[in-house]
Amino acid sequence: MIILVDRFESATVILPVINETTSLVQTVEIILRDVKDQLEQIIIAVADRTTQESMAVVEQVRCDCGDLVVVHQQKLPFLGGAMREAFDLARGSHVILMASDLETDPNLVRTLISEAEMHPSAIITASRWCDGGSFQGYSTIKLACNWMFQRLFSLLYGTSLSDMTYAYRIYPTRLVQAIRWEELRHPFLFEALVKPLRLGVPVIEIPATWTARTEGASQNTFFRNFEYFRVGMKARWASRCSLLKPGVDILG
Repeated sequence: MIILVDRFESATVILPVINETTSLVQTVEIILRDVKDQLEQIIIAVADRTTQESMAVVEQVRCDCGDLVVVHQQKLPFLGGAMREAFDLARGSHVILMASDLETDPNLVRTLISEAEMHPSAIITASRWCDGGSFQGYSTIKLACNWMFQRLFSLLYGTSLSDMTYAYRIYPTRLVQAIRWEELRHPFLFEALVKPLRLGVPVIEIPATWTARTEGASQNTFFRNFEYFRVGMKARWASRCSLLKPGVDILG
């Protein structure tokens, strides 16, 4: 049985790294400046494709931060694989899903934690579409496609959420460790919201500004975005039991 947490105790931050350097350092510095006392660990997930330059920065961050930073060499492939493995390694009562390229503003981490302290059993998610949120450096075509996608799936899931694909969120750790995850590539970021929604987990939005990365290159292609439709449709009509790992009961 999933036991919904009744309080926030500490956070595990997950940072996947492929080609980020300066942005990774800035992200970690801001997190430590703002919420160090509330951190359990920072998990930096690296892959075989992580560049040598990035690995050098990761090692420096680990040396500077000591036991607070855990560097994990992922075994499952791609971004979803990294996140799924990091979920299982998380020791904090809550886990923060974000990027290391500054497209998820690290200044917002303290707000995510503050909201989790008030709503410990909920998912707190950043939204670029709600009042106070915005996009910086997003193409007009992508913006229109994103808006239509959000409207479609908010209707299908019967939710008022305005942004279901921006993967900047804080979760109860017990929740993410109970769900049966399937995706390995970027559509995992959508799966990580729609499956909790189907389970009846409350989701609270806070405004955020998305700013295009200034270093490295995204590992997500435009045409891979169409896989999000498959993920959303599959979860929408799946039974609640099938969304959970074997032996885990339905949320009460």
